[in-house]
Amino acid sequence: MLRGLYTAAAGMVTQQRRHDTATQNIANLNTTGYKQVDSVSHAFPDVLISAMSNGVTKPIGRVNTGVFAEQSISQYLQGDLIESGKPVDFALDTNLQVADPVTGENITFDGSGKYTSPQGEVIYRPQAFFTVQDNDGNNLYTRNGSFTVTPTGNVLSAGGFKVLDEQGNPLVLTEPQDNLKVDGQGNLLDPRTGQPSGTKIGVSVITRPQELVRDGNGVFHAEDVNTAGIRFANNGDNLKVRQGFLENSNVDATQVTVDLNAAYRAYEANQKVIQFYDSSLQKAVNEVGRV
Repeated sequence: MLRGLYTAAAGMVTQQRRHDTATQNIANLNTTGYKQVDSVSHAFPDVLISAMSNGVTKPIGRVNTGVFAEQSISQYLQGDLIESGKPVDFALDTNLQVADPVTGENITFDGSGKYTSPQGEVIYRPQAFFTVQDNDGNNLYTRNGSFTVTPTGNVLSAGGFKVLDEQGNPLVLTEPQDNLKVDGQGNLLDPRTGQPSGTKIGVSVITRPQELVRDGNGVFHAEDVNTAGIRFANNGDNLKVRQGFLENSNVDATQVTVDLNAAYRAYEANQKVIQFYDSSLQKAVNEVGRV
């Protein structure tokens, strides 16, 4: 009986986490550059139930001992681009490809940006991010291109971080922001000649985005740059920097609402199971115990 009580309690904790994740996604439905988070649940290890008869052990079967919310996974799919018309607003339009190591052909990713090879290897679609830097000199990565410019020309992200150029240095404008022109590769153009000025917005390509850690405020960091496969973008990458646009959240409102209701119903069902066990234990103590 107690095992069933613990299993139901574990289910309630898991559904609470699923509910919190869905609520977070809904709250950021209109947050620029926000990436949807999915809660992944796993079962506790199964227990083999056996019976002993005349010294012989016979397996009866397996019983599951509960479920737990193991982790939250970010979905880095491209969000819709919304035109803002502001010269310091930028969005990344990406379709980065990976060649199959066996055939050499481009991999076709599924709707979640994942591909599983015949050998069972899981490959995620590489993603591109604007590169920013905090006050401690740590590089962070964001898809929120709503930038601002200080009176001294420093370009800052929406979270107040320094936006970097492709050399890893803080990006500083020498011209008024109204004259700012950027081409599709992220090169800042000379307003007098229309040619690249030699400065380029720092866009990082992350080969293994699943290694990124969410920091909040729309930014991510990598515990190990080499493991995440981080490098600055080059002209051969299939991506464009769109000036005067912002990337909307990639949250699927319909699916998140379904997940929210499902988590609520599952939580309610586990709650009723606990109430049943509580009633049974009360009867066992107060009534059976008197006999």
